[in-house]
Formats: sequence, structure tokens, C-alpha cells
Amino acid sequence: MTLATNILIAFVALLHLYIMWFEMFAWTTRGRKIFRNFPKDLFEPTKTMAANQGLYNGFLAAGLIWTFFIENPEWKTNVAIFFLICVAVAGIYGAMTASKKILFVQTLPALLALAALLLS
Repeated sequence: MTLATNILIAFVALLHLYIMWFEMFAWTTRGRKIFRNFPKDLFEPTKTMAANQGLYNGFLAAGLIWTFFIENPEWKTNVAIFFLICVAVAGIYGAMTASKKILFVQTLPALLALAALLLS
């Protein structure tokens, strides 16, 4: 993998670590500032649901971080492809069901990293 590919994969992984932190630990505090259109009285009742979503984002980040420790180039590439596709699909679903912004925040970086990976 090229340096640019590694940087893009690291960026996607860090983004998902941030999303994990946000959804698991800052949903009722920072969430109110980020999701201004979400009814304020629903943050506390949806705290567990958000934490569950955060956990899944953590798994996506862990999978991408794992690629940096795989020595076999073919295996490393395949694992990265799998997790980047998972991120992109989750982003597309989120854009269709929750907010179009997710397409740019989550899907686009994953697709850029995937394109860089496939072209390297």
C-alpha cells in the first residue's frame, strides 16, 4: 500500500473512532450541539441506542486499524477492502435513511480510500 492509501485508511479509522466516542460517551452532551434538529427530549431515551451504534463504528475502526498490522500484502489489501466497503455501505444507508450529510462525511472518505487502495 502507498503512503497516501495508508493515510486515507487511517483517516477513515480515526473518523470512526471519533464517531464511536461521540455516540457512546457524548451523545447527551455534544449530540445536542451537533444534531440541532433532533428533539432535545429524545437524547436521553436514545442514549443506549446511540451507544450501540457507536460500538459498531468502533468495530469498523478496529478492522481498519488491524490492516496496519497485517504483514501479508494480499491479506492486508483484502481486509482493508472489506472494511472500507462496510463503511461505504453503512454511509450510503445512513444517507438514505438519516441525513444526506453522511454521504460526504462517511461514504466519500471510504470510497476515496478504496479507490486509492485499488489503484495502488
